[in-house]
Amino acid sequence: SSSINIQLSSRMWHQWIEQIQQGDTRALARAISLAENETAGLIEALAKTSIPQKPVIGITGPPGAGKSTLTDALIGALIQNGKSVAVLCVDPSSPFHQGAVLGDRIRMSEWYTHPNVYIRSLATRGALGGLHPRILEITDLVKCFTADWILIETVGVGQSEVEVAGLADRTVVVLVPEAGDEIQTMKAGLLEIADLFVVNKSDRPDADRFRSHLERMMQEDRSHGSITPIINAIATEKKGIEEILTHLNELLRAPSQLHRNRMLLLEKAKHLLREQWLRKLDGGKMKESLDRAMQSPQFNLYAWVKDYAD
Repeated sequence: SSSINIQLSSRMWHQWIEQIQQGDTRALARAISLAENETAGLIEALAKTSIPQKPVIGITGPPGAGKSTLTDALIGALIQNGKSVAVLCVDPSSPFHQGAVLGDRIRMSEWYTHPNVYIRSLATRGALGGLHPRILEITDLVKCFTADWILIETVGVGQSEVEVAGLADRTVVVLVPEAGDEIQTMKAGLLEIADLFVVNKSDRPDADRFRSHLERMMQEDRSHGSITPIINAIATEKKGIEEILTHLNELLRAPSQLHRNRMLLLEKAKHLLREQWLRKLDGGKMKESLDRAMQSPQFNLYAWVKDYAD
């Protein structure tokens, strides 16, 4: 019976995907909601769908760096260049009720009704990497849509924002001159994932000193084999935006790094396998088992997880 349900759900998903391919924004919105709610059959439908290759740009960085303002400015530049854009904004969510303050729609209100822009906010739903747990599937649904570019703005949560690199073709790390101390704690992850650094709010004091500091750090760490470009920007004034777009186009045209692409695919595969395994777990049974175990004075979470997994 469950396989029949999956077949029926898969057929339903195919209908949604066909409508998305025709540029139906309502179908895309509905499909994303179904994906968020873990409606069965999506994996099976995507397995039979030819998903087009489109540029996926990840925009990440610490809180307060101005990621949403920069994303807003990039949308404007892309529209001026005759491109259509789909934007996924991932907001922090409460671990208790899974809700989120979906403020990006307000910040990007200029584009909310634009015919060539699709904006969707997603809550992280407790996922640790600053991304939604269904982000891979949702991104592939958006790739089926008629948009030319896909921008994904993630929650800035320090080291775990590295997860966005497993999803995006190119990753923009947004920083501000005051991030000097923060950057030391995020050093390894940021240097590895950034294809492009943007020093936003670069009209502030210490911007030049911060940029020099960043350049020094990259010279010490040659993991990329080449120095990652750094662009000074003032997103609120649209300064540096065209330069960012020019660099992104160059990066997208550059020969793909086979090793990096394989690593990204491996990360995506691990993510999907992990999600498939988690879906098989019965949340109700887990809660009952955990409640029973917690009644013991010797309760140990690690021991319970090990027993439950076995």
